[in-house]
Amino acid sequence: MPPISKSISSELSISVKKNKHKSSDIVDNLTSAPTQIWKSRISWRITLAVFMTILAVQAGILNITMNKFEQGRLSHLREIGRSAIAPLMDPGARDLLSSPMTDSGATRLLSTTKVNGMAIYSSQLDLIKTYGEPLTLIMLERENLSKTYRSFDGSSYELVFRANDLNRPYIIVARLDSSHISGELQAYVKDTILIMLLMSAFVTTVLMIAMGKWLLEPILFMRSNLVAASKNPENPKITPSPFDPSDEIGGAIQIAQKLIQQNADNISHIRSAAEDKIHKLAYYDTLTGLPNRTLFLQTLVENISAVGDGKVERFAVVTLDLDHFKDVNDSMGHNVGDAILRGVGKRLRTSMPESATVSRMSEDEFAITMPLSTDINSARDVGEKVINVIRAEPFKVFNEKFQVRASVGVSTFPDDGTDPDQVLKNADIALNRAKEEGRDTVKEYTEDFDNAVQQRFQMLRDLRDAMESDQLDLHYQPQLDLKTGKVIGAEALIRWWKPDNSKEGGVFIPPFEFIPVAEQSGLIVPIGEWVMRTACESAVGWKEKHGFDIRIAVNVSANQFSQSDICAFVQKTISETGIRPNHLELEVTESVFMADIDHTVQTLKELHAIGVELAIDDFGTGYSSLSYLRQFPIDRLKIDQSFIRNALNNPDDAAIARTIVSLGHSLNLKVIAEGVETKEHEIFLVKEECDEVQGYRYARPCPNEDFIKFVTGYNGKLGSFDK
Repeated sequence: MPPISKSISSELSISVKKNKHKSSDIVDNLTSAPTQIWKSRISWRITLAVFMTILAVQAGILNITMNKFEQGRLSHLREIGRSAIAPLMDPGARDLLSSPMTDSGATRLLSTTKVNGMAIYSSQLDLIKTYGEPLTLIMLERENLSKTYRSFDGSSYELVFRANDLNRPYIIVARLDSSHISGELQAYVKDTILIMLLMSAFVTTVLMIAMGKWLLEPILFMRSNLVAASKNPENPKITPSPFDPSDEIGGAIQIAQKLIQQNADNISHIRSAAEDKIHKLAYYDTLTGLPNRTLFLQTLVENISAVGDGKVERFAVVTLDLDHFKDVNDSMGHNVGDAILRGVGKRLRTSMPESATVSRMSEDEFAITMPLSTDINSARDVGEKVINVIRAEPFKVFNEKFQVRASVGVSTFPDDGTDPDQVLKNADIALNRAKEEGRDTVKEYTEDFDNAVQQRFQMLRDLRDAMESDQLDLHYQPQLDLKTGKVIGAEALIRWWKPDNSKEGGVFIPPFEFIPVAEQSGLIVPIGEWVMRTACESAVGWKEKHGFDIRIAVNVSANQFSQSDICAFVQKTISETGIRPNHLELEVTESVFMADIDHTVQTLKELHAIGVELAIDDFGTGYSSLSYLRQFPIDRLKIDQSFIRNALNNPDDAAIARTIVSLGHSLNLKVIAEGVETKEHEIFLVKEECDEVQGYRYARPCPNEDFIKFVTGYNGKLGSFDK
């Protein structure tokens, strides 16, 4: 045979063998279905469900037919009894008050029939005579004529034969032997159950065979295709479907095979595209298309490494943060914010030279690194250029203009560090200083900035030590009723005495220095809880030991209000210290209220339900809306001390204080003024009908022992404070 013919013959032989193998696989799968059906969990679940359903239905039917069967047998027994009794009654009896049945006839009846006992009554329910076993049914009234009685063990059945049943003017209560009915009923139930089981088994067997042919075989075939595709998705080895694609399962198999093939075709395309996408996601920001933090740091490392080759001597690192960008997102939506971010990125990229790397580091923070040249020879020049680019003109988004401002921090390599992370960190430190000093400005890194950061970290460490070593203490400033002059409360104010090696042995750390650090670190939450517990314990002690029945006011920070379960803690503190709920007042600033109105209202309502009083501290310095104020279940407004101190010299501050008092009274709230230092302040507040006062005119914040001495020695007259 010529070589070409041999080749063709060989290929045909191989093809036939492959087709045979494929056909053999299909046959193997199909022939294994009858055995697989008994291993299939789905088949067993469906079969068991159908089997139990059939049994349940048949059991219900059996329950109904049992009652009918039993009633039928009892009816038959009744007829037997009637047929046995009626012939023995004398049709010619004239005395209706004597038994119509002879004693010999009754005896024969009881011995030869199912009747075991009977009682004969007249038509007027007069008992005439009884025979045989005693009866349970007694005819005392006509309502009993329709009753029957079946003994508990089912051995006897009592019933009433009326005159129309016997064709005689008598009523007979008969006791019949019904013991055979229980056996008949049991036999009926056994036969019925056997039929039920046979029928259920037959139906389930037919169902299993049908499922194997029409459901399991196609599912097994589809499963084998899916397993093959999962093992080798790019080149799945699947066989053609032998099932009719016009039915639901055959059509599903055909669709599945098409999807498997499409998946294999697409995987190779997806893989290459995915690799490119992953690389882009790893090194570029998806929103602006700029390099991300990872690529920026990599570029920074490369620039510093190039210094050793003599290519670059100095370069700038600039970080910038958009001022109040969160307000834009919150008020205008993220779509506007994203458009502004894209505009900022584009403007920075186009304004910087090619040698610069512009990166988006986080949500609204960007960073730039570029070599310093003769044209731009300082990092500050780069920072000034950046901030001027942002200020140049408003950003136009959706036909609206947005004037964006930025805070900028700059550092220089190698002047401010030779390590990439250090240079970037220093630029961030300068950026934070720019934000702290009013924003919309450029700050160049100096060592003083770093020292300030280190001082804050040191204060945080010292503050943690202070909590552990009980260096914190509470001072109390009295609060007085302006009308009666009585001490009605006290505000708990935290103080920190930090021991040292000085002559004095230590120094007081002002709250304005350590409270911001505590708030930034989250340490304010445990500190605030300690303050509340200690203040409540002091108030309870004043009441029990000295009879001071006054409230204690405790300041609650924004972090306490939002980050902790303050309601649960307040409830626990009240329960453990024993303070009356209305003797605890929580003072919260307006900024806390405005952070999340819904959460605020809900929390305030829960606190008010506990029974504590609520006050808005430093009222008038925030931006709260009067419409929100009406929703808050508060008890007191506290006028900020700045308005009181300047009320006598500044008409605007006086007007604000006057308005707050009027507003509070119109809302049925008490108003307390803090910062009262002079008699003139007091006279002004009395004239404006302010309710309560607090300030240096009456007492400075003092330790617990001094506060007790003040209240004990106070005569209750405001005039006693006059110098």
